[in-house]
Amino acid sequence: MHKYWGIFMALILLASCKEDNAKPSNEENKDDLAVVLEPIIVKRYGFNFDDFTVQHDTVRYGDSFGELMLNNKVDYPKIAKISQDFRDTFDVRKIRVGKPYVILKSKDTTQQAQVFIYENDAINYTVVDLRDSVVAYKNKKEVKYVEREASGIIETSLSEAILEQGIDYNVTNNLSEIYAWTIDFFRLQKGDKFKVIYKEKYINDSIYAGAEPIEAAYFEHNGKPIYAFAYENDSLKNIVDYFDEEANNLRRTFLRAPVKFSRISSRYNLKRRIRYYGYKLRPHKGTDYAAPIGTPIMATADGTVTESTRKGGNGKYVKIRHNGTYSTQYLHMKKQNVKRGEFVRQGDVIGWVGMTGNTGGPHVCYRFWKNGRQVDPLREELPQAEPLAETLRPDYFEFISPLKEQLDCIEYIEKPKEEELLTLNE
Repeated sequence: MHKYWGIFMALILLASCKEDNAKPSNEENKDDLAVVLEPIIVKRYGFNFDDFTVQHDTVRYGDSFGELMLNNKVDYPKIAKISQDFRDTFDVRKIRVGKPYVILKSKDTTQQAQVFIYENDAINYTVVDLRDSVVAYKNKKEVKYVEREASGIIETSLSEAILEQGIDYNVTNNLSEIYAWTIDFFRLQKGDKFKVIYKEKYINDSIYAGAEPIEAAYFEHNGKPIYAFAYENDSLKNIVDYFDEEANNLRRTFLRAPVKFSRISSRYNLKRRIRYYGYKLRPHKGTDYAAPIGTPIMATADGTVTESTRKGGNGKYVKIRHNGTYSTQYLHMKKQNVKRGEFVRQGDVIGWVGMTGNTGGPHVCYRFWKNGRQVDPLREELPQAEPLAETLRPDYFEFISPLKEQLDCIEYIEKPKEEELLTLNE
C-alpha cells in the first residue's frame, strides 16, 4: 500500500509542476499583460509621427527650399549649411513642382520645422534633419517584389495587347527596347505573340510602385521565335544585356529607329517621283518617321555630334559620327538637345520632332551613312554588340534553363471572339 501511495504522491507533484508551468503567478500575469498592452510604435521614414506636428504637402510653382524652411521658423544659417555642405545628397535647387514632401514640426508653440522629407519618387526619399547638427541623407521605403507573368497575341498593336491586361505601360517600353534591334515594331503582324516574366514593386505590401526590368521574354514575330534573357555581361561595369537561348546578344550597335512607337511615312527610295514636281526624279535618301511635334528623337548609336544647326530644306538637324564607317543625321527638328562636339550614348534624346525646313507634316527624316555614302538602314546588316564571353557561357546556360522552361509553360491570353461574346451575353 505504501508503495502505491508513493507513486500516487509523485504523480500529484508532477501534475502540480505542470500546472505551475502552465499557470504563472499573478505577478507574472501582470508582466505579460503589460507587454501585450504596450503601445505599438509605427515609424514612417524612420520617425514616429506622434512625436511631431505633421504637415503633408507638394512643391508648388514658385516654391523654394529656403522659403519653405524660413516659413517654418528655420534659421538661415541652417538653410545655408544644407545648401552648401549637402549638395551631393540634396541639391536644394532641384526640388520639382508636384513632388510630395513632409515637414515634421515641434509640438510646442513655436511649431518649428525639425525634419524635412522630400520624396524623390515613389520609393526613394531624402531626409533633412534640422535638429541639433544639421544632416541630410537618402533612404528607401521598404519594397516587396512580386513576380508576374504576362502573355498576349497581338491584334492591333503591342501596347494595346499589354494595356488591356492592366499591365504597367513600362513593360511595353521595356519589351520594345529588348527587341529594338531584332524586330521592326513598325511592321508587327496580327497574330504575333509574346510572353514576359518580370517583377512588380509594392510599398507596404499594397501600394503599387512600378515594374522592374523584364527578366525573361519570348516574342514570336512572323512565325520566328526569339527568346531574351537578362544577364550581366560585364560585372565590372554592371552592364546587363539580353541574350537568346544560344547566348547571342540581341543588341546591335544601332537602334532600328530614332523614335518610339511611330510609323514610317516615307521609305528610302532612289527612284521616287513626286507629282508636285511634275513627276521628276527626286530620290529620297532618308527614312521618314511620322510622329507628333515634341516626340523625343534618340541617337541610334554612340557617337560624337559633328553638326547641330539649321540649313535650308533640312531645317534644324543633328548629325552624329559613330566611327570611321557610320554616321547618322536627324532632320526637321523642332529643337536640338545637343551641341557640336558632344559625345552621346545610344538612346540619348538629341532633339524633338518638328516641322522645320521642307516638310508637309511633323516627322523626323533619318539618314544613314556607310563609308560616306547614304544607304537604307532597314536593309543594312547592322553589326552586333559585345558577345557573351566564352567563360560565362556555361553559367549562362545553367541560369536560363529554368527561365526558359517557365516561359514555355506560360499560356497565351486571347481575346474572346465575337461569337463567344454573343454566347456569353445570351
